[in-house]
Amino acid sequence: MTIEINPTLSIEDWEVTESFHRSSGPGGQNVNKVSTAVELRFEAARSPSLPAHVKNRLRILAGRKWTKDGALIITAEKHRSQAMNRQLAQEKLVELIQSATIRPKYRVKTRPTMASKRRRLDAKKQRGTIKSLRRKPHDG
Repeated sequence: MTIEINPTLSIEDWEVTESFHRSSGPGGQNVNKVSTAVELRFEAARSPSLPAHVKNRLRILAGRKWTKDGALIITAEKHRSQAMNRQLAQEKLVELIQSATIRPKYRVKTRPTMASKRRRLDAKKQRGTIKSLRRKPHDG
């Protein structure tokens, strides 16, 4: 089974490992008996499926979820069933990788034109004269 990220990118099944443990979420006494929480581990740094630029952005986006050895750890314990938590963890992984595939727009630095600077200063002067006319006359 492969995890489909987008039409050109997918992750193989062997790149992702799942472990299950007891959840701290809702479930009453069931929480103490059943391991429903999912910890999904994706070895992103060693993944042959991801291009280098996607790995770099993924590392930045992941933040604390990225380990020192280059693994991405995602946990899910929202639901009471293991299957739903597993699906939620995979959705989180796909969403994170999809956001890493989007290249940020390059910002072109611009400077204000001379005319716009002049208009701004003229408006400031006009506002200043209006405010100065509001003052009480000063007898010196």
